[in-house]
Formats: sequence, C-alpha cells, structure tokens
Amino acid sequence: MKKHTLAICCLMTLLCLYFGMKASAAEQPNIVLIMTDDQGWGQTGYYDHPILETPNLDAMAEAGMRLDRFYAGAPNCSPSRATVLTGRANDRTGVLNHGYPLHPSEKTIAQALRSAGYATGHFGKWHLDGLRGPGAPILKDDPLSPGQFGFDHWISVTNFFDRNPLLSEMGEIKEFRGDSSEIIVREAIKFIRKQVKAEKPFFSVIWYGSPHSPFEASKKDKKPFQELTKEEQDHYGELVAMDRSVGNLRAALRKLDVAENTLVWFCSDNGGLQPFGPATVGGLRGWKNTMYEGGLRVPGIIEWPAKIEPGQANNYPTSTLDIFPTIVDIVGLPASSMLTPHDGISLKPLFKNDFDGRKQPIPFRHTDRAALVEYEFKLIQPDIKKQEFELYHLVEDPQESNNVLEQYPEVAKRLIKYLSKWNRSVDASYAGEDYKETPENVRREPLTWMEEPEYQSHWKKWQDRPEFQRYRDRLNRAKKK
Repeated sequence: MKKHTLAICCLMTLLCLYFGMKASAAEQPNIVLIMTDDQGWGQTGYYDHPILETPNLDAMAEAGMRLDRFYAGAPNCSPSRATVLTGRANDRTGVLNHGYPLHPSEKTIAQALRSAGYATGHFGKWHLDGLRGPGAPILKDDPLSPGQFGFDHWISVTNFFDRNPLLSEMGEIKEFRGDSSEIIVREAIKFIRKQVKAEKPFFSVIWYGSPHSPFEASKKDKKPFQELTKEEQDHYGELVAMDRSVGNLRAALRKLDVAENTLVWFCSDNGGLQPFGPATVGGLRGWKNTMYEGGLRVPGIIEWPAKIEPGQANNYPTSTLDIFPTIVDIVGLPASSMLTPHDGISLKPLFKNDFDGRKQPIPFRHTDRAALVEYEFKLIQPDIKKQEFELYHLVEDPQESNNVLEQYPEVAKRLIKYLSKWNRSVDASYAGEDYKETPENVRREPLTWMEEPEYQSHWKKWQDRPEFQRYRDRLNRAKKK
C-alpha cells in the first residue's frame, strides 16, 4: 500500500511540475524587435509630419506606449545594433563605427533567450560581421553571422538592401521579389507561425533596410509624393511600404492569437537624413552621424497588450541600451545573461507608471565623440582627446541652440567627472577586460566584402545589379588610379 501511495505521490509531483512548466512557458511573452534604417525622429504621422502618413505606426502608438525621448545607441547603424544585442555602449563591444565587427565574446540577447527556451530568428539587415559595402547575402561559414550570436534561424544580409533583394537563409542565397520591408516581415511571420504551432515562445528581430539609400519604391507607394523630386518620392515611398509591413505583422499576431502576450518594440537605428528637410528630425538639431538630438533621438514605441495600457506617451529619456536589461527583467533571466559593465536599465517599471527616472545618464560614444543625456541636461564632448564640452538644457531647449556650460557650472562639473570615468571604463572594455576568454585572431577592423576572396565568384555575378552598380563603378575608378 505504501509503495502505491509513494508512486501516486511521485506521479502527482511530476504532473504538477510538468503543467507548472507548461503554464510558465505560456506566460513567457513573445518578443519582436523592429528597427528601421535611417528613419528620423520626425518621420511619423503621430508626430505630424507634413507629408508622410504612417497609419500603422500611429495605431501601434495608440495601442501601446510611445517613447517620445527614445535614443538610438549611436548616430549610425552598426553601433546602434550592437547596443540592442548587448545592452552595452557600442565602443565596449568593438563596434566603433558602421561596418565594424561585434566582438565574438560578447553576450547577446538572442543567446540569453535561446537558453531560456525561446526560438530565435533574425530577418533583414545584420551589419555586425565587419563587412562594408552594399548589403550582400551572409555566407554560411561567416564566423560572425547571426547564427554565431544566438539566432536559430536567419534570413539576413550584411548591410542595407532594397527592392528584389538577395538574402541569405542560413547561408543559402535566395533572390526575392517585391518590397524588402514586406519580404522580411513575411519571412518573420512564417517563423512566428511555426513557433506558435509548436507552442514555443519566440524572439524575432526584424531589421529593415529602409529608408536607407539607394531609394527605390513601387509606383503605388510613390504616388502620394508626385510633386517631389525622384529621390524624395522613393525615400517616402519606402517609408510607406515599411509602415504597411508593420500593419501586416500586427495583423498576423492577432490572427495567430498571440498579440496579447507579444511585446513589440519599434525604433530606428539613428537620426534622419539631411536631404529631406528639418521635418525629418522633427526640427531637432543635427542629422545622422551627429551627436546632437537629430542624430540620436529616434521614434520609439512599445506595444504589449497584456501589460501596457494603451495610449501612453512617455517623456523619460530611454535608449536602445535599455532593451536587453528590460527583457532580462521581464523574462526573469539570470543577471549573468549580460556582460558587465552594461549601460542600459530595465524599463519594466515604466509599464506600470512606477518609474522614478534614471539614476545614471544615458551614455554615448562614437568616432571619438561622447555625450551624456539626463532628463534635463545633455553634455557633449566633441573630441574625447580634448577637455572641451557643450552643455544643453534639453527640457527648455530641445533644439540645443544655447550652450549653457557657464550658466550651470555644478551640473557641468558633475557630468564631466562622470563622463571621464565612464570613458576610462569603455577603454578597458574595448581592451578586452570584460571577457574571460578571447578567441585567437579576432578581427577588429571592417573589410569591404566585394574585395574578399570568398565573395569574388558571387561579385562577378552580382555587380550589374542596380544596388551594386555605384560600388562597382567606384572600385573600377580606384583600380584605374
């Protein structure tokens, strides 16, 4: 009798553990990170852009939380992507500028979520494998592919891409037809559908190639902008298609009945482009590649119906650096999932209006320039080798038109001291002090893929494609010299 009782107890315990694990898995939120390429802070309908309409982003903002002071981790592409994956300032990770490789010893959000049972997928622009030049399909044996950093499945390209793109699905090169934004969202939805069917939580990263140059949009998407130049028509047409693809994704999540517990986080990788006027950056100072607000502040939206009340607009400074720490907090991942030091914070308290501000400023470093953003103030160091600084009161002067360094000497002194200490910490990280082990022959500088031996046979076939022609001509001119 005692044996039967013991067996029944063991069985009940196993059943409780099993169903407890199933319930816990069901409570894990699905996560989708979306990032556009060169979309300025002002290029949304909800910020009243004078000619561009973004009905799907507007609907997402109404259904979730709008982050009105959201910052890219850096003023251009690869560095910002490094901050998303690691929660660390880009210079710590080795990604000093566009095209620099992510250090292979970095810990990423994809690795952490995969260890927690998530299916992980990357779709679109990668630009962390140290290859410069127009976007090319990532080769299967690339030692810095998305797969090496925690993605189970990837359909990716080295850099920006446009209509009818060549993409790599796990190393298999495929040519797709149509708008690139809609293509990668369609592929991401296939991945998501598979995971829903398998009852497995998913982590999907969708990194667009739009609206980065070269600009190419369909006739339909350019139609609302016929009075503009051809370049402007294509640029805005790309944004129209991107916005539509966001609608396709949101509709698919509802159709699959997973929208309620899926966190979708939307942003851009840097500030807007100068040729398209002040409205691109919403009237802020600067553009892509500057350390002013126009180069760093970007659209930001988080939608998560299960946890975030609709229609919120938040004015706290937040950043791509905060994405990984927030997800660690939400999912309950171990602190060891992230390398230390890291530079972001969890925004989970923000979802319940229980956020009392940042204890430390948001730091930036890019091409020997640095900056700090607090709620009120922003310090800029135009050259980290020189003790020269600018201070702006962002609440009173979001356009950064008046340097108030002399008016607020105590604030300046405090922030300069903090920045000096932080810069030393970043130098130590770049030197490898955060890594227990470093693989041999780690590449630190970018390469141009068209000149690499493993791409030569492909380049001969691809060089006449529209997106590659200007690079082909540039290479030919260089050879003649």
